[in-house]
Amino acid sequence: MDKRRQEIERKRAKLAELRNLANLRKADRQRADAERRTSDGASSSYTSTSKKDIDELLNGLVPPRSGLDSGELTPSSSVPGTPAMGHTVNLPALAGISLSSSGRASRQSDIQERLSIGNVGSVNSATDNVIERTMTPRSFKFVDIEQPLFEFPHKERVIYNKEVQTTFVETEPSADYEAELRQRMTREREVEVERIARDKELEEESVKLDQEIEQEIRDLTEEERASILAAPEFLEFVENSSKIVQRALNDGYDYIRDYTINTESGGDDSEGKRVKRVCEFWDERYGKNRSITDIDWSPKYPELSVASYNKNPAALNEPDGIVAVWNLHMLERPEFIFHSQSDVLSVTFSPFHANLIFGGTYSGQILLWDTRSKHLPVLKTPLSAAGHTHPVYAMQMVGTQNAHNLITSSTDGTVCSWLVDMLAQPQETLELVHAGHNKTGEVAITTLDFPDNETTTFWVGTEEGNVYQANRYDRAGAKAGLNQYDVYKGHSGPVMGLHFHPLVGPVDFSDLFLTSSVDWTVKLWRAKSLAKPSTTPHTVSPLYSFDEADDYVYDVKWHPAHPAIFGTVDGSGKFDLWNLNTDTEVPVVSTTVGTGRALNKLQWDRKDGRRAALGGSDGRLYVYDIGDMGLPRESEWTDMQKTVASIVGSGQANGVAESDPARIVAGR
Repeated sequence: MDKRRQEIERKRAKLAELRNLANLRKADRQRADAERRTSDGASSSYTSTSKKDIDELLNGLVPPRSGLDSGELTPSSSVPGTPAMGHTVNLPALAGISLSSSGRASRQSDIQERLSIGNVGSVNSATDNVIERTMTPRSFKFVDIEQPLFEFPHKERVIYNKEVQTTFVETEPSADYEAELRQRMTREREVEVERIARDKELEEESVKLDQEIEQEIRDLTEEERASILAAPEFLEFVENSSKIVQRALNDGYDYIRDYTINTESGGDDSEGKRVKRVCEFWDERYGKNRSITDIDWSPKYPELSVASYNKNPAALNEPDGIVAVWNLHMLERPEFIFHSQSDVLSVTFSPFHANLIFGGTYSGQILLWDTRSKHLPVLKTPLSAAGHTHPVYAMQMVGTQNAHNLITSSTDGTVCSWLVDMLAQPQETLELVHAGHNKTGEVAITTLDFPDNETTTFWVGTEEGNVYQANRYDRAGAKAGLNQYDVYKGHSGPVMGLHFHPLVGPVDFSDLFLTSSVDWTVKLWRAKSLAKPSTTPHTVSPLYSFDEADDYVYDVKWHPAHPAIFGTVDGSGKFDLWNLNTDTEVPVVSTTVGTGRALNKLQWDRKDGRRAALGGSDGRLYVYDIGDMGLPRESEWTDMQKTVASIVGSGQANGVAESDPARIVAGR
């Protein structure tokens, strides 16, 4: 395609060059014709002007014939060449000269003599160009004196030549000039013939190039159009370019905002306590009849979030599991779509590789997708007993940039540790079993979490409602596997969410964790110290129980920046925001999200916790902004210490033993 386009561009450039050359030659020819016409006009004007001047000069010198016949112009018979008496010829140049009858000339003032010069017709060749002079007689007075007699001299015959009267003008061209003119005309004719031939050749080549270009850019047939539209390169181009356009169109900045209005509006009492919905991600093509099973935020790009989806029962030809990466700047469709052969139940971004996304499936496979690749996973675990064979509901990446592992758990009580670049088999495998179970010793794990700065010990929530502590390796006083002695008992239904307090701020609350369950409650726990493991069976009760929910509480998460804030989502579609420093009995903000369908997952953004992503059972991903509520004051950690002490003291004051499985519901 590129070679074809380049060839067309070369032909177009050559055609343009030929046309420019033809235009230049045409301009030169027009300029030469204009110069020739100018010179011819000047020459003809000069010639006509010269002829006109000569005719006027001759008419002024020789007047036209007036009543003279051939007899009058005949010379006298006595003296050949002498004009007859009585005829006058006016000669302007000889005015004032008198001739007497005897042939003498005198200069007397009373004698007026007029001489005329005319164009006299020739009698014979001997009298050509002869000017006749006529003498006017005068009377003389004679005195008686003696003088010698003279004979009258013969009258002088004056012959004039044209060279005397006028300047010679050559009217007939010379032979050399004619030859030169013929040569020049011949050369011009040859040049013109050559130019016409060259123009014809250029025109033919131009027409040929036009035809070739027209043939190259002809209308495509239906088969050709279909093949182009189905080409992977074309589809990739449309996909990438349309993403860029949609990002620009979805920019929510108000370009016509007026900063001069509402500058003095007073603060609202509820200001800072409301949450605002930022956007709602939904694509009917991918989300129809599906539910969101897990969500996560990108560790590198704060505008990206990922959501996993289960099966669409109505679409048999679509993949069972889907993972969608959404962009806050592109709401209409996902940034990336990945496919799975089984329902995707858990998903997480790799915190050390921004392009990698891990997913756990209903079949037990662990999948790895790369945003630089296509829809299918680049790596996946085999369906064998070496890995998981039951649904994987929980996974977490632990470690550092240079040494990290992916920890996954399934409902058969298996916990596996994987290397990112080798999913053929797990690096470690743990079978979590408990001797207290009646029928089977395995523990059905529904959720899992590691405390901050901990890579070995973790806590799991189970379908039976208990929480257990487990170790990946043998450590001082504890063996690898499930801790058989410490049982965190408090829920009466499966545990759906478990989250440890983040290690932020001047006070360490990382031993506190929250759990949510289908028993409509959220419970606050304190993990036992790892330095003092139990040697006998011991039941750990919750510190506090939050019983405000009216439906299943599917997930709970501590705020990443504020020590006393956490959020919950439940089956009635409510997003509740709690602040333990403000109130421990009711949430500070309770918002019904969307149409009221159940919310399955909650995840705070990794940057500052200002946004919360909520995954719904209707397949919609909601993003809410909590405003300034997530910005902690300096005293929040001290207040949180007081709140926890108050909760613990209230529980002891009510006489509830730590081993009592009953709920602890206390106020501040």
